Amino acid sequence: MEKKFVPLLFAGDINVCSVARAFHEEYGIISHVWGKFPTGPCMDSKIMDYHANEKADEQETFMKLVREFAAEHKDETVLLIGCGDSYVELASANKDDMPENVIAPYINIDLMHDLIHKEKFYDLCEKFEIDYPDTFVYKKEMGQDFKLPFKGPFIIKPSNGIEYWQHPYPGQKKVYKVDTVDDVKSVLSDIYGAGYEDSVIIQNFIPGDDTFMRVLTTYSDQNGDVKMMCLGHVLLEEHTPHGIGNHAVIITEENEELKEKFKALLERLAYVGFANFDIKYDLRDKTFKVFEINTRQGRSNYYVTGSGANVAKCFVEDRIKEGPMEYMDASKKNLWMVVPKKVAFRYVDHLEYREEMTSLIREGKVVNPLIYGPDRSFVRRLRIWRNMHRHYRNFKIYMP
Repeated sequence: MEKKFVPLLFAGDINVCSVARAFHEEYGIISHVWGKFPTGPCMDSKIMDYHANEKADEQETFMKLVREFAAEHKDETVLLIGCGDSYVELASANKDDMPENVIAPYINIDLMHDLIHKEKFYDLCEKFEIDYPDTFVYKKEMGQDFKLPFKGPFIIKPSNGIEYWQHPYPGQKKVYKVDTVDDVKSVLSDIYGAGYEDSVIIQNFIPGDDTFMRVLTTYSDQNGDVKMMCLGHVLLEEHTPHGIGNHAVIITEENEELKEKFKALLERLAYVGFANFDIKYDLRDKTFKVFEINTRQGRSNYYVTGSGANVAKCFVEDRIKEGPMEYMDASKKNLWMVVPKKVAFRYVDHLEYREEMTSLIREGKVVNPLIYGPDRSFVRRLRIWRNMHRHYRNFKIYMP
C-alpha cells in the first residue's frame, strides 16, 4: 500500500531542481517549493510550484509555511525535504512539533550539530578509524600565539558553516588555500573580525587536482540501516569564491572497502536519511581522507538518480510505502555534469578521463539535472542557457 503524498521542498538551487526532477520522473508529480528569492534555477518550472519568501529560512516563517501547507493538504502525507543546510537544521529542530501529516526524515538536532560541526565530526572519525587530513583546531582565544604542527600549503575553513555565513565580509570565501602562516593569521583576522565566534579548522593541503576528489551519498532508512550508497569520482569542481568545491563533473565508480567504512559509522550512529561526504585521495599515503559530512542529499544528488537510485524513491520507499525498504542499487556507470561539454573537456586535464567522458556521452549515459524534456519552456530554456554560459566566464577567470 502507498499513501497519497506530496513533496514540500525548501531552497532554490540545483539541489532542489534535482530532487523535484526525481519526483517527477518517478511519480509524475509536481513538487511544492519555498526559497528565499524569485530568481535562480527553480523559476519558470513546470515540475515545481515555486514560491519566494526572504524569511523562509527563519524559524517563525519556516514553521508558518509548513503548517499552512500541511493544512491545505490535510488528506495527504507531506514529505518535508530541506535542500540547504539552514532548512535541514530547521526541519530537524522542529520535527517533533510538525503537523501530524508531515514527515521530516532527519536525525535529531543534537546529533546533527555534532556531525556538521567539523571539529566534532573529526573526533568521531578518530573513534571509527576513518582517515581525515592533518588538522589543527584554532579557537578565537588563541589570538596570534599558536604554532601549526605541519607545513603549508594550508586549507582554512570554519567549523560551523551555518554561523560563518551569518557574518559576511568583503572577499569572504567558502574555503581558503594559503601558503604561509602569516597568510593564515590574516584570514583568521578577517573571519573573526566579521563576528564569527566558533572554532576554525586549519588543515594540511592534500596535493592533487579536482580528479582526486570523491563524493559519497548514502541513504539510511528510519531504522538506521544503510539502504543506498553511491560513490562518485569528481573530475571537475567550480572555483569561484562562494562556489569553490561545488561539483561540476562526476563519473560514478565502485569502491566497496571505502563504502563499508562509512556504512559502519552511519549504522553505529543509528543515522537516518541522506548523508553526503566529501573525500579526497591522498597519494602520499594512498588513503582516502574525508573532509566533512552534509546531513542531507548533496547539491549534486542527481548523479545518484542517474546511476540507478532515484533519490525521491529513497524517501518514498522508506517513509510512504508500508513494509521494509529494500536495498537500492546505484552502480550504473553514468556521467553527471552541470557545465557545458566544452568547459568539461577543456578543464578536465587527464586524457583517460576525457576518453571515458566521450564514451559515456556516445552511449547516452550522461545527465544534466537542469535539462529535462518536460520542463523546457522557452523562458526556462533561456534561463538555463544563461546559467550554463556563465561557466565559460567563471572558469576563465578562476581556473585559467
